Amino acid sequence: MKIKNIILAAAVALLLSSCSLYKKYDSKATVPDDVFGTTVHPNSINASIAEISWREFFTDPLLQQLIDSALVRNTDLNSARIAVEQSEASLKAARLAYLPALSFAPSGTLASFDRSAVSKTYSLPLQLSWDIDVFGSITTARRKSQVTLMQARIYEESVRANLISTVVQQYNMLMLLDRKLEILLTTDSLWDLSLETQKSLWENGQAYSTAVNQMESSYLNVKTQIVDVRRSILSVENAICKLLALTPQHIQRGRWGEYLLPANISTGVPAALLQNRPDVRIADYVMAESFYNTQSARQAFFPSLNLSGLLGWTNNSGAAVVNPGALLFNAVASLTQPIFQRGRLKANLKIAKLSEKDSQRKYVQTVINAGNQVNEALADIQSSREKNTYYQRQVAVLQNAYVGTHELMDNGKASYLEVITAQESLLNAQLSEVQNLYEGVQSLVALYIALGGATH
Repeated sequence: MKIKNIILAAAVALLLSSCSLYKKYDSKATVPDDVFGTTVHPNSINASIAEISWREFFTDPLLQQLIDSALVRNTDLNSARIAVEQSEASLKAARLAYLPALSFAPSGTLASFDRSAVSKTYSLPLQLSWDIDVFGSITTARRKSQVTLMQARIYEESVRANLISTVVQQYNMLMLLDRKLEILLTTDSLWDLSLETQKSLWENGQAYSTAVNQMESSYLNVKTQIVDVRRSILSVENAICKLLALTPQHIQRGRWGEYLLPANISTGVPAALLQNRPDVRIADYVMAESFYNTQSARQAFFPSLNLSGLLGWTNNSGAAVVNPGALLFNAVASLTQPIFQRGRLKANLKIAKLSEKDSQRKYVQTVINAGNQVNEALADIQSSREKNTYYQRQVAVLQNAYVGTHELMDNGKASYLEVITAQESLLNAQLSEVQNLYEGVQSLVALYIALGGATH
């Protein structure tokens, strides 16, 4: 009677312990409330920028064509898609692990002893093996496969988001360079007129040759800048072609300012929207994978139950060879309980627990990094908007200064140095205004990507 009670108590203990081995992953990681910093108040701002698709955000038809082509042709993205298909195949196999394995294993033997007649034996069996998931090891393996699949899918989204972001940035750079080239070509024409005026003054004895030389030097500097910009345009076009897996060719694009930004965009960023980011979601699934690794390490301490059987036709009864053959049937149940594994099981469990703890810390750091990235993008947007007003005013003021100084030079009331200074100041201000607007657009794109918006 006592033996029965001991067995019953042991069975109950195993049952209770196995319940915890079937637990599903539940994230317990906590992140700071002010993940965006003290300068941003998530509850008081709108979040439309993170809730629209990339087609609504990037409305330039030519840019959309480039993105569509990149999403089809890009090598890295196609590799990520293949990884998803591989993970789906692994998950399908993990789901089928609950079923028994069945195989056909025919065999034949020729035997002779001391030159006696050769005996021929054969077996035509169907072999069956079935692992019973008593302590959840198969379930844990299936859940780990599901987590791996989700990681592969999110990684594909991450590659997709980065690809869209890179295409947009390169496309915007092309339009910026086009605009700079336009400004430089206009400046080239104006400075050519100034140089001709200076030459006329020199020929009439109203200016020195040094004035002509200084003016021509500035004019030639603009010429070299034009060459540099044209070379940069070619480099950016080649970079886009590589993203699209194309040979070098011209990239069709719009004009600067036509489709820079969607109308009435808001830069609100509730902290919950960080969950849209692929890296944050992957970090969460890494925690889940670590959790299931710990579960597997615990389950290794418990016994495994295997059922196997054999059914077929044979002429070998073990004692004699009979013809014709007869039906063969065999069934076996085996239970394997680890007892002493030289500390390997305990070490694996400790390693798994440490890895789980490390993945939780990395998740928190990933969220903090994401919040920092959003904070930087918001600061850049605000800075660009503030500077844009000043640049516009500066260009207007220097435009008037340039016209006035040129008129004074024509009347002999201003030196060539004043004209050169006015020309160069205006050119630098025009280029700085365009560059600042470009940086503001890039910051808004960076914010959109930082919130995971490009994944849908």
